[in-house]
Amino acid sequence: MAFEPPRRLVRALGETAPAGDDWLEKLPETAREAVALRELTVERVQVPGGRSSLVVLVRTADGTPAVLKLAPPRARPESERAALAHWGGRGAVQLLEPFRTEGVLLLERLHPDVSVRSLPEARALLEAAGTLRRLWVEPPPGHPFETVEERTGRQAEAMRAGAESDPEAAPLVEAALAVREELLAAPPERLLLHGTFRQSKVLAGDRVPWLAVGPDPVVGEGAFDLARLVRDRVEDLIASPSGASTTRRRVKRLAESLEVDRERLRGWTLFRAVESGVRARRVGRPRDAELLLEFASWL
Repeated sequence: MAFEPPRRLVRALGETAPAGDDWLEKLPETAREAVALRELTVERVQVPGGRSSLVVLVRTADGTPAVLKLAPPRARPESERAALAHWGGRGAVQLLEPFRTEGVLLLERLHPDVSVRSLPEARALLEAAGTLRRLWVEPPPGHPFETVEERTGRQAEAMRAGAESDPEAAPLVEAALAVREELLAAPPERLLLHGTFRQSKVLAGDRVPWLAVGPDPVVGEGAFDLARLVRDRVEDLIASPSGASTTRRRVKRLAESLEVDRERLRGWTLFRAVESGVRARRVGRPRDAELLLEFASWL
């Protein structure tokens, strides 16, 4: 079978690929080797797929449905592996193989075309929040995971550089950087977080109704994780005449449902929206940048 990477993956990785990176060029051969090593039967490549990995629907030698996931080093697949192993299937997809091949994961098959985004908005937020709660556990001793302070520190440097060439975004960047400093001064907890949680990362399963996939794990407070969920369906929020008030109600409702401080959730939502908006503009997605920065201005 030809393992042609979906256009969405090629485009997304092209935005962040370092000079000389040849992961995409080697991907077809890497996929063939991974399939042969595990004696898998390939059904199809998942399209449009994700923005950071190739997802292949397969069956194991005994006929069990599974997913083969291949990701480049910059997507931190080994960190994902460690988080999934620690969760052990509680709230998240399960690992199916005990041995390691760098950048290759064999996972429990969920229903890849059915996420909580298929539900009405209020129900989708409720189910997503319930899934997220199950993931918030103590990290293992000597864990390999990045911290919120480390990750947002790198992001803050890029935001400052972006603001220098984008005076329009500078006030929001300044506000986001200031709130980050306040939030990091006294974090209330240090939990293992999903890191990139949103409705499309929660898929229908057979063991339980909904399970999280695709973590980019990080250690920190729950409000940081929940912040990304606040802006889900941002296009609908921006298009609505009551988008700003709906956003504020969403912050309140999610903070109460997961018992996090509302102001801390608002602060991390502001930081993450501005960071994403500045990054979108930097990589040539002006429409996404406009939506995200307008959303951030409501906070």
